[in-house]
Amino acid sequence: MDGDQALSSLPEPFARWFAGRGWRPRAHQLAMLDAAKAGEDVLLTAPTGGGKTLGGFLPSLIDLAHISAEGGKARPHRLHTLYISPLKALSQDVARNLMSPVEEMGLTLRIETRTGDTPQSKRARQRAAPPDILLTTPEQLALFVAQENGAAFFADLQAIIIDEIHALAPQKRGDLLSLGLAAINVYAPAARRIGLSATVKDVQGHARWLSRDPGAETLTTRVVRGEAGADPEISILTPEARIPWAGHMGIHAMEAVYEEIRRARTALIFVNTRSQAEFAFQQLWRLNEDALPIALHHGSLSVEQRRKVEGAMAAGKLRGVVCTSTLDLGIDWGDVDLVIQLGAPKGTSRLIQRLGRANHRLDEPSRAVLVPTNRFEHLECLSARDAVAEKVLDGEPLKEGALDVLAQHVMGRACGDPFTADGLYSEIRTAAPYARLPRETFDRVLEFVATGGYALGSYDRFRRLVQGRDALWRARNRTVAQRHRLNVGTIIESPMLNVRVVSKGKGPTRGGHHLGQLEEWFADQLTPGDTFLFAGQVLRFEGTSQTDLFVSRAGGEDPKVPSWQGGKFPLSTYLAERVRRLVSSPGEWEKLPGQIREWLEMQKLRSRLPEPDRLLVETFPRAGRHYLVCYPFEGRLAHSTLGMLLTRRLERARFKPLGFVANEYALSVWGLEDMSGADFAALFSPDMMGDDLESWLEESVLMQRTFRNCALISGLIERRFPGQEKTGRQVSFSADLIYNVLREHEPGHILMQAARADAATGLLDIRRLSDRLAAIDGRIDAVALDRVSPLAVPVMLEIGREPVYGEAHEAILESASEDLVEEAIRLD
Repeated sequence: MDGDQALSSLPEPFARWFAGRGWRPRAHQLAMLDAAKAGEDVLLTAPTGGGKTLGGFLPSLIDLAHISAEGGKARPHRLHTLYISPLKALSQDVARNLMSPVEEMGLTLRIETRTGDTPQSKRARQRAAPPDILLTTPEQLALFVAQENGAAFFADLQAIIIDEIHALAPQKRGDLLSLGLAAINVYAPAARRIGLSATVKDVQGHARWLSRDPGAETLTTRVVRGEAGADPEISILTPEARIPWAGHMGIHAMEAVYEEIRRARTALIFVNTRSQAEFAFQQLWRLNEDALPIALHHGSLSVEQRRKVEGAMAAGKLRGVVCTSTLDLGIDWGDVDLVIQLGAPKGTSRLIQRLGRANHRLDEPSRAVLVPTNRFEHLECLSARDAVAEKVLDGEPLKEGALDVLAQHVMGRACGDPFTADGLYSEIRTAAPYARLPRETFDRVLEFVATGGYALGSYDRFRRLVQGRDALWRARNRTVAQRHRLNVGTIIESPMLNVRVVSKGKGPTRGGHHLGQLEEWFADQLTPGDTFLFAGQVLRFEGTSQTDLFVSRAGGEDPKVPSWQGGKFPLSTYLAERVRRLVSSPGEWEKLPGQIREWLEMQKLRSRLPEPDRLLVETFPRAGRHYLVCYPFEGRLAHSTLGMLLTRRLERARFKPLGFVANEYALSVWGLEDMSGADFAALFSPDMMGDDLESWLEESVLMQRTFRNCALISGLIERRFPGQEKTGRQVSFSADLIYNVLREHEPGHILMQAARADAATGLLDIRRLSDRLAAIDGRIDAVALDRVSPLAVPVMLEIGREPVYGEAHEAILESASEDLVEEAIRLD
């Protein structure tokens, strides 16, 4: 179909609007109209800037244009289209961008957003008088399901658009969303589902996840693919000075990063953690002799601060924004012409998403600069750049639905419309993650939500559901329902304190300007007078009171940089494999900077290179201790679990291990005895994932933390109550008590089962470790050295590291590395 034919296929005023902009509807946008006419669910995969969002909304806008023309402004308030995204900022951005064509075409449509930041009064109005299009998040959908009279609210729903579906479907948020969609399907069975993404790896799996009939033998979701866009331009920043051996803050590169910002029209500087964001912003501000408008954006800043930055970006008033993942999905900032990735991206799909924020147009290349912060990250950045050039995607695999999320949903359904067990079971199995849920497991979840389960059944506070004479299950009372609604969601952050600005020396008080939130554990390390960075400012700690942390504005040198426990990205399995191949392939090293190439050549000379399908294990003495270093390249979480299990085996073998440390690429264990004579095939045998794992899990603090998260998500423990909130210590105390009771009296409890399943892919990453041990079973390359090897230096620098972040930390690493490096590269 040529351009004129494509335009003529659109009704007025849409054809006129496209023509007025010099556009023609793309083939995938027309295919979305065809799918809508057929009433089909559809998954649209298209590159960033290819009109994906407009394609998702186009059928709804055309339908609503007809409805509004007939009914005018006085037409009834009926929800027509529900848009769901993983980010609040994305919902706000899409609403802003959607209003442009609506206003330019003179359509009288009601378009509103609803997130956790929306005032309660507006939420109540939206429920009584729904807009035509509502843009929201999975958590808000769960709240809708937990309200009474859902049938009336959703009865007229025609379309559900799920943006960035790849970021939701593999997560617990995706499980909750899928269950919410199953509930809506009862109220509005004709409502079509539309999934949008630029980086779906498992297209068929995501299409089935999206389907209203995931159990069908033949896939019922139509897949529409957009045309490819221009290849991105990606460079890797290589400093002239020495490339750091370790560290993650990138101090050595900050001047070069600032120069990149100066040359760009507008730059987004992506980092992987909130700590990096605070530190990088402060460093750039020190260098900012040109007074460039540079802003900071991350999830712990106050709503007001984030909206202010987003508004300034939309208005083209900023030259740079230091940000985390809060801005990396789908958001269209028209003036951005450069993306800077500070630190390795940890995955190719994530890098592609971030690349798409620059030159958000299909026919123009996105431009990005990758800034590795240490030597291993150079390998990772090069591997990621090559993968993007090859158009290879990675991403988390889809998996079975989590049982703690199912428990939360069962409670939510009871707070909304009463249900029969048979009816709810049938409904839940129309959610793809739970399509194969056994009835026996469902009944155990229902029993848990109703009574707490066998071991907890005698405690009245765990009784949350009642079954009436009509056989319907409902919330025990209004108080129980209210408390559930206050605790909806699957995002578990560490306990937070609200940061409030007061006058210097005033100490704990009431009120104060709200800057955002810090984790409770960080506050516990502060004493009055300490300074730290937050919200781009140097703040002085004044004191705490309940859930508030009071600060005053300050100056001074070397402020601490807060650290947040959550939000650290793991190295993707695919990217880890590419790094392994690169390290073991000298023929590929010409693409590397000279310093990195020399580092690997020295490793080859002094020891040997890790091979992709084998495990290199080095042993050597140093400073009166004996070390074992291995290189699985499977990420910090999997390596930490391996360290726990390995030290148990070494202890039984009488090697007297003293401790271990892990980074993304390697693991180091140290002890009192020479470990070079160990039976490494037996030491790294996959059978350590059996009895050794089980006995360690019994006493693991990480397992307790995993259980605590499951208890919060399932609703067994509630953090928020009307007018108050439990502290982190109170939550931990309650969870640990229940964990010990269940471990002793009901180890098969449904929540213990949920926690073990979580341990496979969560804090312990057991499944990834298990897969790697199976792959290298009997394929161990043991090398006994007389001193540390070049490849071991980065992980050795982690030993004894104190929880100090920022400039002081980088200086400590630089100082410590000198002796280690000299020892590692010496040839005698």
